[in-house]
Amino acid sequence: MRIAYGLFALAILAAAPAAAQDTSASPNYGTLNLSAGFNPDPQVVSVVSGGVVDASGINSRCAGFISRAPDVRLSYTAGSLPLIISAASSDDTTLVINGPDGSWYCDDDGGVNGLNPAIRFNTPQTGRYEIWVGSYRAGTNSRASLNISEVGSQ
Repeated sequence: MRIAYGLFALAILAAAPAAAQDTSASPNYGTLNLSAGFNPDPQVVSVVSGGVVDASGINSRCAGFISRAPDVRLSYTAGSLPLIISAASSDDTTLVINGPDGSWYCDDDGGVNGLNPAIRFNTPQTGRYEIWVGSYRAGTNSRASLNISEVGSQ
């Protein structure tokens, strides 16, 4: 009987996601502190996309595979301009953002040049944005540029 309970417990653990997002973890590529009207625009951070966490486990609208820790943490003081966060890569990348309100925002191909993602906050909030650049396919890691702008996607 104990063996049966032990196997049942293992089956439940195996069904759970292998890793979860940790919005408080140290970001893989650093922290940016920006205020509305920042210069230069865009701010660009070189990253490597991907990870082992299936982003669809966060929200069914999310796609791709991301790391446990955020790639970049953005501390942003909003003004009257929009905030556009996008990624550019020669491979298929995705974006996952945890906003200051605790909501999850995701995109796959909404940016420029086909397979690049972009998320536009027309009325951005002041606060912390945790940003992940994902790879659409599991096991794929690609060089990418994370672009933060108030004037457009890159």
